[in-house]
Amino acid sequence: MDRSLQERLKPVLAEARSEKGRRLPSERELMTRFGTTRITLREALNALEAEGRVYRENRRGWFVSPPRLRYDLLACLPFHEMVRSQQRSARTLLLSAEEVMAPAVVARRLGIAEHAPVYRICRARLVDERRVLYVEHHLLPSCFPQILEFDLARESLTELYRREYGIRVGRVSYELGTCVLSSAGADALNAVRGSPAQRISRINHDQNGRAIDCDDEYWRHDAIELTLSAAPQGGEAIRTS
Repeated sequence: MDRSLQERLKPVLAEARSEKGRRLPSERELMTRFGTTRITLREALNALEAEGRVYRENRRGWFVSPPRLRYDLLACLPFHEMVRSQQRSARTLLLSAEEVMAPAVVARRLGIAEHAPVYRICRARLVDERRVLYVEHHLLPSCFPQILEFDLARESLTELYRREYGIRVGRVSYELGTCVLSSAGADALNAVRGSPAQRISRINHDQNGRAIDCDDEYWRHDAIELTLSAAPQGGEAIRTS
């Protein structure tokens, strides 16, 4: 890999960062400017993407990554509230909402039989008009009858649960990991299939301890910074090693 090209590209990133669209010149322009080949240029851009400095949108080109969103797992804030609390703009796009048969992993999480009916809601979520999150929700129909009739692009599921069904989230289980975007995720985020992503899987339990839904969030890996704030229980000091 030509690391010197990565360094020579950094002033280009600074120039693009000052522009409204944060878009880099085309690959052809960059090849001419630096006297390099497409393969070498791609290697340098891919390395910068892995560092979270740039990202690629399918058929649109390369862009400088904006500041990361801080995602506090324990705060459990709804998406729009979390984004707006950081003086950013948020928007949700509903991609699909339907009843499907529960895949094995969803059935295990919710404690139901495989292929039992569940509601699946797929949404894309935007920060400052950039598509950064693809999420698949799976809900128990017995807990949320007719919820698919609501405006799921505008409504917070957490708020719907409380207002329409008298259900509040009492406990959340998380599973974190890295992955690459599937076709569905890539299409939703205008990304290239196989692009790196941060996966956050969650199981929500109601006030009685019953698993009521689960979701899988697929974030562009440069879009968030995961944080965790915890206080010791029983007045004991937190130990570190």
